[in-house]
Amino acid sequence: MTHSQIRDIVIVGGGTAGWMTAAALSKVLGGYAKITLVESEEIGIVGVGEATIPMIKLYNQALDLDEDDFIRQTRGSFKLGIEFVDWGRKGESYIHGFGKIGRDLGIVSFHHYWLKMFAQGKAAPLEQYSINTAACHDNRFMRATLDRPNSPLADIAYAYHFDAALYARFLRQYAERRGVVRVEGRVVHAQQRGEDGFITAVQLDNGQSLEGQLFIDCSGFRGLLIEQTLKAGYEDWTHWLPCDRALAVPCASAGPLTPYTRSTAREAGWQWRIPLQHRTGNGYVYSSAHISDDEAAATLLANLDGEALADPKPLRFVTGKRRKFWDKNVIAIGLSSGFMEPLESTSIHLIQSSIARLTAFFPHAGFDPVDIATFNAHADFEFDRIRDFLILHYHATDRDDTPFWNQCRTMAIPDSLQQRMDLFRSSGRIFRDANEMFAEVSWLQVMHGQGMRPASYHPLVDVYPEAKIGPYLDNIRGVIHACVQSMPTHEQFIAANCAIG
Repeated sequence: MTHSQIRDIVIVGGGTAGWMTAAALSKVLGGYAKITLVESEEIGIVGVGEATIPMIKLYNQALDLDEDDFIRQTRGSFKLGIEFVDWGRKGESYIHGFGKIGRDLGIVSFHHYWLKMFAQGKAAPLEQYSINTAACHDNRFMRATLDRPNSPLADIAYAYHFDAALYARFLRQYAERRGVVRVEGRVVHAQQRGEDGFITAVQLDNGQSLEGQLFIDCSGFRGLLIEQTLKAGYEDWTHWLPCDRALAVPCASAGPLTPYTRSTAREAGWQWRIPLQHRTGNGYVYSSAHISDDEAAATLLANLDGEALADPKPLRFVTGKRRKFWDKNVIAIGLSSGFMEPLESTSIHLIQSSIARLTAFFPHAGFDPVDIATFNAHADFEFDRIRDFLILHYHATDRDDTPFWNQCRTMAIPDSLQQRMDLFRSSGRIFRDANEMFAEVSWLQVMHGQGMRPASYHPLVDVYPEAKIGPYLDNIRGVIHACVQSMPTHEQFIAANCAIG
């Protein structure tokens, strides 16, 4: 078999999406193809995505990055989960932690045994059965100790907080050392082949033309190639996720360096708090139909831990996804492919998963339509399942104190989400759909954390004597508590391993 090969790749746009793509392709291709990235310093980047989920470790490992050096270079910290404040009810909070909860008994998940005892007032809160969430409450952190496979210390799953602009700079240096060529300029026009509309080159504002066979659109919300040129279309999800604006502002650090992100529900949206070594990142994601920009800015600035270090940076968006992520010889990665607010820190993960799909379906120069269709189907599935998980946070609430929360609480939701919620309310059952991103424990923590209570539990729980379930739960909780007490604080761990100079 002979195929013409892709030898010339052009990435339009830098930032996190562009440089993550460039770094990964430079590693995977190893000089096999020419990679050019064009970006404009004048345009800048959105740069508000500073929190991640554990899968980013796989990306960094694939690039052979040293974790301590990466943390220092990006002024980062570690993340064990997300604290949600005032989401289900005002005055209540819970933590969605990464990793395991408890230990299963036979074929029945741990949470069913816990549900039975919790309903009788004979079990502690769910968070005490996860080493991640227990460690969050004590501001403790350490890496998993894999040499102790039967200990909860081997189950610690973590991600990172970091400065997105510094991460892009870090990856740019990585990519350029491996031959990626950066071109400064603004794309003003895309040249298309007459017979099929494939893009052959992009023209810059200085008159330079960059030819390519494969084009990666990392141009952000503008979608210069995928939308402005190819008209791939966009599916709007504002009726399910009504927030359409955000304000972001850094502030001086204050208090302990927490190993988790915080999301606090506000009158018309929610506020994020992301602790870095040198500052704290903050933002207010809100619905412009329910609060003015000035009111949102005042709310944000009034709820900072420390002194604001800049004016709030505005961002407008339409939550949704591109109807075609890959069209002709253009693949959209990052904000050009769609946007879902950073409620569960999925933005950078979606870049990473798009890159993984690109390498899995890396094309021949003929661009087989079957590859393109399969790529798009997988991307659709991932976006739709993340969408449902985000909608759950808004819809599963008892809040009725503002028009915004009334709308979220009473709105119609996708059938796929309604079925999940109905199943949990009936029997406490949760099933992961194929390879969707969020596992059963994630759905459990959000549904329970926001006040959903099932009518029953898995009937096979009753096969196990109730007299043994209590000691089983107590033992898990006790071991986790002892393990957490043996861990250093988050600040101590960073000081010993990866503090900035």
